Amino acid sequence: MDKGQLPVFAELTLGADTQDSTANTARKFTGTDNPRHLRVIQSLLLRPRKREEIDRIAGASNGPELMAELRRRGLTAKCHRTPGIDRDGCPIKFGIYELDDADRRALTAWLRKREVRAK
Repeated sequence: MDKGQLPVFAELTLGADTQDSTANTARKFTGTDNPRHLRVIQSLLLRPRKREEIDRIAGASNGPELMAELRRRGLTAKCHRTPGIDRDGCPIKFGIYELDDADRRALTAWLRKREVRAK
């Protein structure tokens, strides 16, 4: 690879397989003891949640920042923008947070380790 050449370009110029290599690797969740995080994680394991629900469940008014904190700890927790209508009849797109299968596996592994340490 030439100096200053981005790894992506090196991969492409070498003709390597460009399939996403992170897709098959297990994601690692570093964990949390924050009660707000724990409430949100528990609720997202049950089903996807609207941004407003995240605020209520966490007991805070900045759900997007809370979700950003969980992402910094290793979760993907995607936010899908879904069309809707607000109370004034205007079209909007609201956010729905959802855990993917890799997030669920990472959380399950973390919960297992946490239970072992608690014994």
